[in-house]
Amino acid sequence: MVSWNVAGRVRSVPAQAAALAQRPADVVALQEVRASAFAAWRAALEAIGFTHVAATLTEVAPRPPERRLGVLVAARAPVEPLPPLPGVPWDERHLAVRVALDGDPVELHVLHVPISQKAGQAKVLTLEAVHAALAPPSATPTVLVGDLNTPRYESREGEVQTFARTRAGRLRAEYGERHDNAELALIVGLREHGYVDAFRAVHGYGRRDRSWLWGHGRGGYRLDHVIVRGLRPVACEYEHGWRDAGLSDHAAMWARLEP
Repeated sequence: MVSWNVAGRVRSVPAQAAALAQRPADVVALQEVRASAFAAWRAALEAIGFTHVAATLTEVAPRPPERRLGVLVAARAPVEPLPPLPGVPWDERHLAVRVALDGDPVELHVLHVPISQKAGQAKVLTLEAVHAALAPPSATPTVLVGDLNTPRYESREGEVQTFARTRAGRLRAEYGERHDNAELALIVGLREHGYVDAFRAVHGYGRRDRSWLWGHGRGGYRLDHVIVRGLRPVACEYEHGWRDAGLSDHAAMWARLEP
């Protein structure tokens, strides 16, 4: 499985699809896909074997600037879209589907969380709604992938710090405890419900990968994740070279999952 925030590019779709073709996968999950790029993405993905495509934005329509980025799932097996989750304020940022991996059904959630500064607590409400939907027990393996825009920092001892806190660890008054708890809900809170962070399950906290970097590589954050329940991650890596080549401002990531 491959997940990638493709940075809302339109003219770069052929080059981005060519990069995806280098990484064998059964399912591809993309974030920041514009409606104006959907037709190009569908054609490019079908050309490399992903004949089943579902997306949240498929037709160009008037939208506020921050609401013009959707998510997309492409697979070699049929994709069955599931109902939208209640409580997600920007519904184009989340897509749930049922898809088969090695013949077995998996529930896949692709998510692009708004950044903390967006109005109306869009980030907090999104994280809370997805946590509420994914926490209950399920007999179907569940995978959450995407740009979660958290955490701010992870220590080698496994301490996770959110953007609701300063570098020194103090809670920011403008965000508060609810924002702090919401940012922890998926990457930490889902552990209580049987989920694992695929990258940390494979590598532990010694790896210091950053999936998004400031200009000229001066620091960054590990914002992109694969979180899994009911499947075992046996390999998981970031494709930093795709970001470094200018194809996106995010590294893609891939995971190999087994029963």
